[in-house]
Amino acid sequence: MPSSDIPPPIHMDRMYRNQRRIYDATRAYYLLGRNQLLAGLNAGPGTTVLEIACGTARNLLRAAEFYPDTALYGIDISSEMLTTARQSVVKSRHSQRIKLALADATRFDAMALFGIERADRIVISYALSMIPPWHAALDEALLHVDPGGSLHIVDFGTMDGIPDPARRALVAWLEHFDVTPRRNLEAVCEEAAARHGMTCQFRQSPRGYWAHVVMHRV
Repeated sequence: MPSSDIPPPIHMDRMYRNQRRIYDATRAYYLLGRNQLLAGLNAGPGTTVLEIACGTARNLLRAAEFYPDTALYGIDISSEMLTTARQSVVKSRHSQRIKLALADATRFDAMALFGIERADRIVISYALSMIPPWHAALDEALLHVDPGGSLHIVDFGTMDGIPDPARRALVAWLEHFDVTPRRNLEAVCEEAAARHGMTCQFRQSPRGYWAHVVMHRV
């Protein structure tokens, strides 16, 4: 069966069954901008933070260090990745503050999963480039942003400043991991923000390697 015909949870579990053990060590070199995103959450006391496609819980654990008085939640479609995430959370000193659940980014019920209707801060880190129906995942995330809250996205950017041969080689390499940089991320986020009555701020790193989006609900 071609990978495109495999139901997403099964496909993701097959891909991460072994990768989950080395995921954080290998991704640290090219999943850039994540720490900057976390530092910009400004999650004060009592704030709720939800990460969509939380993977190994790397970001949630870092956020717990940055923001000691927040409640943190994470969902992922891969049970394999959640196995690693739960192990990491249990070993940490933040196990009482971080809650994890198996769920689809394109349709989930935060109230049923965690007892919260929405979150003050929602994070999507290098996941939209891996979710085929990524427009649906973006819309679902925006529905879960509390009034006065914000959605924070970091992912691959346009890469316009990278020389063509290097960019083509990078994109081809990313395809092996089912990653497709969303070069129209800015336009799609601006359109979604307008539909949801939110503001949208977009910026990129030098050469457009990674992009950072913040969408505020006013």
